[in-house]
Amino acid sequence: MNERQFTVLCSFREEFKLQVKKWSAECKNLMELQKKAAGEASYSFETPVVYNTSLDLITKNDDIKLILIADNPGKDEQLKKNNRYLVGQAGKIAEGFFKKNEELKIDFRKNVIILNKTPVHSAKTNQLKEIMKDEDAAKLILESQLWMAEKTAKLLIDYNSACDDENKAELWLVGYSELKKKGIFEPYKLKLYDSLSQSGEWENVYVFQHFSMNRFIIDLKNYIMTDNSSQVLLKESIQRLGKNHKREIFIFSEK
Repeated sequence: MNERQFTVLCSFREEFKLQVKKWSAECKNLMELQKKAAGEASYSFETPVVYNTSLDLITKNDDIKLILIADNPGKDEQLKKNNRYLVGQAGKIAEGFFKKNEELKIDFRKNVIILNKTPVHSAKTNQLKEIMKDEDAAKLILESQLWMAEKTAKLLIDYNSACDDENKAELWLVGYSELKKKGIFEPYKLKLYDSLSQSGEWENVYVFQHFSMNRFIIDLKNYIMTDNSSQVLLKESIQRLGKNHKREIFIFSEK
C-alpha cells in the first residue's frame, strides 16, 4: 500500500484500539452477562470486548484487497493468547478457501482486514440477545455497532480514495441472517448504508453467508451451478452472488 493508505489504516486501528478500551471500562458486569448467556458452555472467559490485534501486524508492504466484516468475536477470538478475529473453525475455512483459489490472489492473513459488526464477545451470536437484556450492555452493543459501521465505511472510503480503481479494496459483509429486519445487527446495516450509499464505494460492498459450517462455499457452489457460471471467472461469480445478497438485505434501498 502507499504512504497515504498506510496512514489511513494506522489512524483507524489506533482509534479502534482506544475505543475498545473505552467500551471495556463502561460495562462492568459484561463478563458475568456473557457467562450467563453461554449457559453450560465451559470455556475461559477472558476478553469481554475484543480488539483485533492482527491489525497491528499489517505493514506498509501489505496490500489490502478486502475488508471482511464478520459478526462478533467468539470463544477462540476472545482468548488473550489470540485476541484476533476469525481464528476459529470459520476462520480456518475462510483461509482455506483463499488458499485453494489462488486466482483470487488474496492471502487471508495478509491481504484482508478482518473486522466485526460489534467487538463484544459471545460464544454464539444469538447469545447477544440474552446479554442485551441488561440495559447498559444493550446500550454498549448498539453504540459499538454504530461506531464500527461508521468508522469502517470511512476506512473504505479513505483507503480507496488513495488508490486507482484497479486496486480498490472490496467490503464483504459475511453472515447476513441477523442483518435482516429486527435482527441483532440491523443497526449496523442501516448505519453502514447511511455512511456509504452516497459514495461511489457502495458499489464495492458485497453480502455473503458466513464461512462457518461451509455456508459461504456451499452457497457459492449452488449459485455457480444454477447461474450456469462455470465459464465465468470465479471472482465475477463471487461478485454477482454478493450483489444478489446485497439487494436482498438492503431491499429498502431499491428504487
